[in-house]
Amino acid sequence: MTMNMEWADTELNGLREKGIFRTLRDLQTPQEARAVFDGREVINLSSNNYLGLTTHPELIQAAVDATEKYGAGSGSVRTIAGTMDLHEQLERKLADFKHTEAALVFQSGFTCNSGIIPVVVEEGDVILSDELNHASIIDGIRLTKAARKIWKHADMDSLESALKESQGFRRRLVVSDGVFSMDGDVARLPDIVDLAERYGAMVYVDDAHASGVFGENGRGTVDHFGLHGRVQIQVGTLSKALGSLGGYYAGPQNLKDLLIHRARPFLFSTSHPPSVTAACMAAIDVLLQEPERIQRLWDNTGYFKTGLKNLGLNTGVSESPITPVIVGEGRKAMDLSDGLFAAGVFAQGIGYPTVAEGKARVRTIVTSEHTRADLDEALRAFEQVSKSLGILSQPATV
Repeated sequence: MTMNMEWADTELNGLREKGIFRTLRDLQTPQEARAVFDGREVINLSSNNYLGLTTHPELIQAAVDATEKYGAGSGSVRTIAGTMDLHEQLERKLADFKHTEAALVFQSGFTCNSGIIPVVVEEGDVILSDELNHASIIDGIRLTKAARKIWKHADMDSLESALKESQGFRRRLVVSDGVFSMDGDVARLPDIVDLAERYGAMVYVDDAHASGVFGENGRGTVDHFGLHGRVQIQVGTLSKALGSLGGYYAGPQNLKDLLIHRARPFLFSTSHPPSVTAACMAAIDVLLQEPERIQRLWDNTGYFKTGLKNLGLNTGVSESPITPVIVGEGRKAMDLSDGLFAAGVFAQGIGYPTVAEGKARVRTIVTSEHTRADLDEALRAFEQVSKSLGILSQPATV
């Protein structure tokens, strides 16, 4: 008997009824501050290209040169015939950049978490995870046989209670995002590290949205808080501020060696193509050579965040270039996003299950490459569309 797929239509109709069904926006130009989506030029406030590196000439040239020298692909997994000298050069460069003993590159930040966590903890161990950690961390936890305790977001009393309750386990792993991707707030990493050391636990930080953004030259939250040597496992991304693709582990050499033998995404996925690997190396060079990009990013972040707040919009607890505009109901968030797009601004609406029910929002991300004119135009669009939807009722003070 052939299984019909009508159940999928039922699920999709449920999304439509809630007003949160979305179609994919089609990008038709490079990923820049102003870009063409679905045939319309808009101010792009939905990209993770924080520093504009996707179109940096040094990254592009590095990718071209590596393709001409090595070819389009690697042709194998790393553990068979797919480890090129480029991969090892990138990992040495990453380890130096992060001030760690070693680094290991994965196909994405997502596969870092699904690959590393099940190697670090297993049956007889326990994971202590912030309740708002990224989906890739949640999936990585699900792949283990370890016990798990979820602590209230950014609540150190909750974390300490979980640590006290888990003292009978063999290994304990405290896991947190460095910057939380939906609210834009920063983990209380110094407090997390202090508690972990007091109770003999390891610390695992996912710096996907901090890589290239926080710390000296974009080294991340561990550097930002001066915690080198006290965080056992760092995960970062090469796909956001670094402008290319991939994820990485940074930490002790012995764990790198173990991951090479046991991390399933590393073992069973073809390695990065030469073009991507070379572009990632060039991105690290740019971070070291052009720190002014990070300063521009933070200048733009402060300007735009202040503008949204002055309009009377709810930006939550953001401390980063990720600034949500929280409106509550999923349908209203999507209406705001669609209205902004019609007004020339692309800022994606996000609802349940990505965020909790009642906390739907439009998420904005500024970059170093936005001009003040771009940001002013975007703020005017937020004012106009928010008023039309009843989100704003008072005159703006922008």
